[in-house]
Amino acid sequence: MIKMIAVDMDGTFLSDQKTYNKARFLAQYQQIKQQNIRFVVASGNQYYQLISFFPEIRDEITFVAENGAYIIDRGQTLFCGDLSADRVQRVLTVLSAFPDVHVVLCGPRSAWMLGSSPDALVTLMSKHYHRLELRESFDHLNESVFKFSLNLPDEKIPELMAHVGHALDGIVTPVSSGFGFVDLIIPGVHKAHGLALLQRQWGIADEEVIAVGDSGNDIEMVAHAGFGFAMANAQPAVKQVARYHTESNNDEGALNVIERVLTGSAPFAN
Repeated sequence: MIKMIAVDMDGTFLSDQKTYNKARFLAQYQQIKQQNIRFVVASGNQYYQLISFFPEIRDEITFVAENGAYIIDRGQTLFCGDLSADRVQRVLTVLSAFPDVHVVLCGPRSAWMLGSSPDALVTLMSKHYHRLELRESFDHLNESVFKFSLNLPDEKIPELMAHVGHALDGIVTPVSSGFGFVDLIIPGVHKAHGLALLQRQWGIADEEVIAVGDSGNDIEMVAHAGFGFAMANAQPAVKQVARYHTESNNDEGALNVIERVLTGSAPFAN
């Protein structure tokens, strides 16, 4: 019996136009609730951005935000990661060797980027971070930080990930979230860590969990769940670990998985 459905957002629950079939989902959600299934939004994006997609039910559902660094259940904080000031400074020093990289520091209160960043990038990042503050520098930030979000040209991502993985081993782990973004997360604090924490809280076994995703930051979650689904548009590494597959994000693949649960269709047939 399924007791938890966890979905990524960009490239999974959302179409390329950043929309979803709200009427269909809200009808499904009523059935999900009746069957006592927990609905979890698991995304690399900021909590304040994620709740904007679910205004009707934001205080009823759970958000594993910021790639697992910030977990909010029905409006209450269950988990909040934290990097020491020394570690934040060490990361910034290593990243300074990459002039093409634009950095966003992420914390529970807000996100921060440099005022010298290109206007187009600030506009783009403000779509992902509804609370975004510009600063002249990151010196003396005096804020809790749990993640770095990096924007850079796609062709530079492999070099950056290799360098950061070596230079910052044990401090942060680089994960690709697609679309020219790399997140630096606290080691082990990924989406699967968030799901496992919720499962302990609610007494849910791995085989009672569905996870649906498409990008590098979904790999642990999709591998962890008893029913791990890769989108048709998923990166090859996600398809490799997924036991199951569904249609693309533009064909409502995530909602189709939920439909299969609610109708008892394969692979959920009784």
